Amino acid sequence: MASSRSLSSDLPVLLEQLDEQELATFKTILSNLGKQQELWRISQEEMANANRQRLAELMDRLGQRHQMEMVTMQVFKQMNRVDLSEQAKDRLGAITWRFPILPPGDEYKGYLQEPATEAQYKHLMKKKFSQLWQSSPGLGNRESINAFSRKYERLIPFCHPRAFEAPFPQTVVLQGPAGVGKSALALKLLRDWLDRGLGLPFQFAFYLSCPELSRLRASCSFSELLTRDCPAQLQEQLLRGVAEARHVLLLLDGLDQLCVPPGTLVSDLCGDWRRPKMPAVLLGSLLKRKLLPRATLLVTTRPRALRELRILVEQPLLVHVEGFSEAELRDYFLKHFQDEAWALRALRAMQANATLTRLAAAPAVCWLVCTCLHGELQRGEDPATACVTTTALFVRFLCSRLPRDPALCAPLRALALLAARGVWEQVPGFPASDLDTLGLKEPDLHPFLDAGVLRENPGQAHSFSFVHLSMQQCLGALSCLLEAEEGRRDIRGAPDLFIDKLRAENPGLAQTGRFLFGLLNPKSAQELEAAFSCHLSTGIRQKLLPGRPDSKGKDAATGRSVLATLEPSEVLCCLHESQDTTLVTEAVAAFQELNLHLKDHSDLAQFAFCLQHCRGLQVLSLQVDKGVFLEEAATKESKDETRSQREGDALLHWTELCSVLSSNRDLSSLYISQSVLSAASVRILCEQASAASCQLEKLVLRNTSPADAYGALCLAVSGHQTLTHLILQGGDGPDMIPALCKVLKDPSCRLQYLRLVSCSVPAQQWGELALALATNLSLTCLNLMNNKLLDEDAKLFCKALRHPQCPLRKLALENCHLTDTPCKELRSALVINQRLTHLCLAENELGDSGVIILCQALSYPECNLQMLVLWCCSLTSKGCVQVSALLHLKSSLTHLDLGLNQLGIAGMRALCQALKQPQCNLKCLWLWGCAIPPFSCADLASALVINRSLTTLDLGQNALGFSGLKILCDAVRVPSCPLQSLRLKLDETDIHVQKLLRETREGNPRLTIKNDSRDPRRPRPSACDFMS
Repeated sequence: MASSRSLSSDLPVLLEQLDEQELATFKTILSNLGKQQELWRISQEEMANANRQRLAELMDRLGQRHQMEMVTMQVFKQMNRVDLSEQAKDRLGAITWRFPILPPGDEYKGYLQEPATEAQYKHLMKKKFSQLWQSSPGLGNRESINAFSRKYERLIPFCHPRAFEAPFPQTVVLQGPAGVGKSALALKLLRDWLDRGLGLPFQFAFYLSCPELSRLRASCSFSELLTRDCPAQLQEQLLRGVAEARHVLLLLDGLDQLCVPPGTLVSDLCGDWRRPKMPAVLLGSLLKRKLLPRATLLVTTRPRALRELRILVEQPLLVHVEGFSEAELRDYFLKHFQDEAWALRALRAMQANATLTRLAAAPAVCWLVCTCLHGELQRGEDPATACVTTTALFVRFLCSRLPRDPALCAPLRALALLAARGVWEQVPGFPASDLDTLGLKEPDLHPFLDAGVLRENPGQAHSFSFVHLSMQQCLGALSCLLEAEEGRRDIRGAPDLFIDKLRAENPGLAQTGRFLFGLLNPKSAQELEAAFSCHLSTGIRQKLLPGRPDSKGKDAATGRSVLATLEPSEVLCCLHESQDTTLVTEAVAAFQELNLHLKDHSDLAQFAFCLQHCRGLQVLSLQVDKGVFLEEAATKESKDETRSQREGDALLHWTELCSVLSSNRDLSSLYISQSVLSAASVRILCEQASAASCQLEKLVLRNTSPADAYGALCLAVSGHQTLTHLILQGGDGPDMIPALCKVLKDPSCRLQYLRLVSCSVPAQQWGELALALATNLSLTCLNLMNNKLLDEDAKLFCKALRHPQCPLRKLALENCHLTDTPCKELRSALVINQRLTHLCLAENELGDSGVIILCQALSYPECNLQMLVLWCCSLTSKGCVQVSALLHLKSSLTHLDLGLNQLGIAGMRALCQALKQPQCNLKCLWLWGCAIPPFSCADLASALVINRSLTTLDLGQNALGFSGLKILCDAVRVPSCPLQSLRLKLDETDIHVQKLLRETREGNPRLTIKNDSRDPRRPRPSACDFMS
């Protein structure tokens, strides 16, 4: 046996190649790394005085050798001495492999590994896993597995250590959805270690299946866990070898399938190899580095376990395994079919179903799809028929791969029952022992294993799992229809699949519910019944849908439909899977309003199918994400026939969806927000909106591209006499205003409400809009909020207001960058136009001078303005005094918003005096954020006692203090006080405030007191009243 060598005997050879200045740099970087990572501390004096040999001895003393090796390489790399970093990898790494170092106090200290132990262990591992490596469902043969693995191996440091900066993370997590190849990748790395080694020289590697460990009910020691597959004569040698090995790799497969209560993995941690513990505790101890602290861990998991894993593991390296890319899917189809024409035809059929395509990123599902469609083509069938829904393809796979034998009915029922149990327990497989309770033996499963429905679990005798989670979900749904109620006593019923709370805890229930609706399709049900001589119950249909009225018109069911608890988009997804128009029509009959978010092609297809049957739909809201449609340029440049066909399919479904505009005469409102459309999809939308049968009354387009969608849609609805409300927000196209002017000038225009918000409009076009308004005879409300208007543009709008026939009643010019300049024009418009009752000038720099000019107009008896909004208009006490003087007159003003203005003490006093006047007709007064001091509350209180018209008062965001609050509360408790709504800034945790509010509410039950909780991102408090 060779004697162990320390770091101090090898590092000086490398340090000798540094000159004195470089050695000083080496010490500085080393010291900084120790401070940053809090791994070691060396005094500055000791570090400065150390020569090369002494420095090596200090590092040897600091901690574990493998850590110091990595630090040494990292320091050399930061010094740009790549040559020494490479030498360190070769020299130090090779020495450590040949001469492993035991941790201090180890029971096996002084024992050195015997090469025979490693060789014997590798032979056992090869024998255990050899059959699994020949092929993998989905990934195919060894060549395909290697190709799939290569793109992920380059992200794993221990596979290519020279490509990464040391120190390397000790825990690597392969995370991704079910069936994307995480376990196959882990097993591939295990095979590579046995065949030729990995980047780091692991002496031992262990495979631990978490699903298998979760089924162990008895405690065991860590020693027993590692050696359970080894012969007794090898176990002691193996443990000794592992205890002193420099590099050990542990593969923890399927951590998310470890069925233990939350917190189990972090409780009762153990570092003793011989102490019996539950397997979950041992795994938690491994992850927390209580056992084998120097080992490298490779963990596979689905995303749901990541949260707990991050608590257990410090700084894990997460590698996201996504499965097949679009290019890899195409390559897989070409290899599987060999005939290119068949391969591309099958690929196009699958890609017409976006949900199925997304599932096929998992290699196992891709294999399942290819296998099924290959059989369809061989039989001369159209593969597109099998791909209409995911359920249809899975049913076709089962019926074509399994022999048509009535004897399979019982095993199928039992297998479906096991699948349902696994779905609810979130376990992907089952042991052979579970078959006994269902009257089956392992040979009964052979047809399902041969067909690829089931597979044997890696390294686990007499243990099985489904080829993919989706197959388990499909069979789990099938169990709800096979009338095996005596075996389902411990399994929840079908309606529970649709409970939101349960779905949040168990995401797999959603897809199982969709499969259940897919199996309600008469064609799929007949196909299964014919293949396996089994009967599928239809009674479940009545449990899922709303009760039908009986002959006397009474409800047949007292409870709501289970679908009523789901989001409408999920309901449509389930209904689309059924492809049963009768079922869909019945289920969506109650839908009057739908808010749909189209994230991909599958959403588009599902929503389009169902919307055609929503005869009672009145309001439709759409949000279309980027990627649902290709950009026009990308479509023209694309030479990919499959991609072009997918865009064609999307436009076809979009046409079906938009057809509800022309076919559903009850549909009165359409909202399209935060959407990315294509030129082609805009054309289709406009074609349907322009149809004579379109009965839209309200059209809303917000923050949608392309820019020309705004103008195109305006032209499409031009001339529709039903359209009364039009809202355009975020438009920036040059043709929007011209199109809008055409709408307003149309003699048949009946538009009453027009809102143009946050639009980038060329300056000269605002004048065109003003001229169009002068000729329109229907528009009563105009909102131009958040647009940059020049003062000259505002003057043109005022000119339009002075037109004798101008019907406008409400005008909002909020945040339009106005000054006091156009106020003179506005003054004359207010006097001449006696129809205008609401004016909003919020967030404009009008100042006192602008407000004084407006007050001159309001003093005229001809002015009929009822609501004036001067929120954040730079008013001071001078302007407030002028507004207050106006209230002394017999004014029509009933609603006044002076919020976010510094009104001052004099302004508040004048306002309170005005409120006391019998001529004051104010009903609503907003003084939010006006910096009202507490001593102004006495003036306000006396006004409230006298005033007989004010019903709403907003004093939010004013620090009135407890004394001010008490004065106000005493005033509003007076029986004659008409106030009904009062908003205040309150500290409701103050017991004195709580008592005061309680007494006030008891004294005036009609009064509602609200605490100011306004979100700054929301509109000003008076916004709702202005548009009501």
